[in-house]
Amino acid sequence: MFVIAVSFHPLFCHPGCQAPPGLAVSVRADTTSAGDLRLAYHLQGGAQLRLPPPVLPGPADDLWQHTCCEAFVAGGAGTGYREFNFSPSGAWAVYAFRAYRERQPDWRAEVAPQIRCELAANDVLLEAVIPRLLLPAAPARLGLSVVLETVRGEKTYWALAHVAAQPDFHLAASFTLPLP
Repeated sequence: MFVIAVSFHPLFCHPGCQAPPGLAVSVRADTTSAGDLRLAYHLQGGAQLRLPPPVLPGPADDLWQHTCCEAFVAGGAGTGYREFNFSPSGAWAVYAFRAYRERQPDWRAEVAPQIRCELAANDVLLEAVIPRLLLPAAPARLGLSVVLETVRGEKTYWALAHVAAQPDFHLAASFTLPLP
């Protein structure tokens, strides 16, 4: 049961990239009564995308090298945040950061996020549920982003906001969606 339902938020292609015609990305964020975060990524123009082949669900690094949905969740105080990567393949990654790109090397995800990916005609829908246990204390802001790789190997970078000349999803100024 979802307590808060937020409409789909459009993501914007970084101005330094040339998005192929017909591609569009949007994300819906909901919180459950248990405090889990549920994200639904809608990728339009799926026939143009190179999707990684399915794998057994589990942790993996470097998912952003191919089509990958991401979420950055910042806590209410301090500069720490968590990064979540979800691949249409079923692989995922979770990282904890003390500050901008300063990873906490000893931190490990105690539970796994749940991922479901559906392919339809020209769309890809990826849903991810992040258990409350994986979120930072007092989660306050979200940065939502997607890396899209086309069948020709080109990459585009999509986010709620781009605040730098080069795509950089880790910048706190791009964590623009408040959490309830």
